[in-house]
Amino acid sequence: MLLLLISCLSSFILFYIKSLVTLANMWLSKEVLRGGCIARGVIPLEAESETKSTNPMKKPLLSSEHSLVVENEQCMSLLDLPDLALECILERLPPRGLSSMGGVCRSLRETCTSDHLWEKHMKRKWGGVIGHAALQQWQSQSYPVVEASKEKACLMSRFLYGARALPFPWLKLKLNNPPCIQNCPPTRSIMSWYLALEAGKLWFPGQVYNREHGHVGFLLSCYDAELSYDPLTNTFRARYPPHGKRPVAFENSIPWERVRAHPMNTSPEPHHLHISNCLNNLRPGDHIEIQWRRHKDFPYGWWYGVVGHLESCDGDENFCGCHKNDTIVLEFNQYSPGSRWRLAYMNRRSHGEEGNEADGFYGGIRKICSNDEISAWKQLWPAQFLE
Repeated sequence: MLLLLISCLSSFILFYIKSLVTLANMWLSKEVLRGGCIARGVIPLEAESETKSTNPMKKPLLSSEHSLVVENEQCMSLLDLPDLALECILERLPPRGLSSMGGVCRSLRETCTSDHLWEKHMKRKWGGVIGHAALQQWQSQSYPVVEASKEKACLMSRFLYGARALPFPWLKLKLNNPPCIQNCPPTRSIMSWYLALEAGKLWFPGQVYNREHGHVGFLLSCYDAELSYDPLTNTFRARYPPHGKRPVAFENSIPWERVRAHPMNTSPEPHHLHISNCLNNLRPGDHIEIQWRRHKDFPYGWWYGVVGHLESCDGDENFCGCHKNDTIVLEFNQYSPGSRWRLAYMNRRSHGEEGNEADGFYGGIRKICSNDEISAWKQLWPAQFLE
């Protein structure tokens, strides 16, 4: 008797679950059909909003007026626009709007996830902190999530959201907020890169001005670091290469103005000497960055300075011959006059790493040609001379 009761109960449960799945599929098909109709203009957005605002017991049937408009082909949808006009509209959308628009239908998804639409957003927000080295790292990374898995995740999200509307209280999910139903971008697309950066899921190579919250020992310097965006505070996190036997240093809450992309097009190697190709062209008044490190086993940092005049030169531009001399004078005017860090002398013809354990080691020189870079350094200028 007990065995018969268990068998009957099991059959009833299986039948009940099958009915739930059928209802869920019907609900999802209805929602997909409604979304497609809205995208193609069969149901105008105004009619959709009116349906939601009226009596919920009223059936959302198409009125004869709307049917007449559709039959006479007087109602134009977004998909009926020429490709050029559609792209002009999509180009004006913010990233969030462009991402949401890609979830309307498959046709818009292919357009809204294209790289040329997202390049503008990438350059506008991340162009100052994402350089060639970060791009190379992104392209070389391997991702275990494939497109099929992402599509399954989107379908599961829709199913869970639909379960809230089923007429079974015990089956409704206790969620504070409905899951975000959005389009899944292609894995290697710029849109995918943008969204990963925006969510703070990636660490990428960059540089930080005045590291360790503007410690006096790092003022007017720029050090290589691995960066990650913090969307909650709109700042960055950084982890710096170890200084000799010291552990890796971390820093949080770094504002945008203290972060920049790595200026070289090669992968950053903080312990490698930069090959200087600008020495023969340096003249007094040029702005430069020079590598410097305290000890041989420390990574290089980039320090800001300007090219000065030789002691034998009176500074008159009409008679100045400093650019013809093999010796280059570098001035670090953030230090007080008389400081041992105020001046440095380099050989123009055979420049390599120069220095000692007492004063540190100077490395390669990079000439600054961009006014924006010069302005970024001047904004970090200390309020008083450094010793």
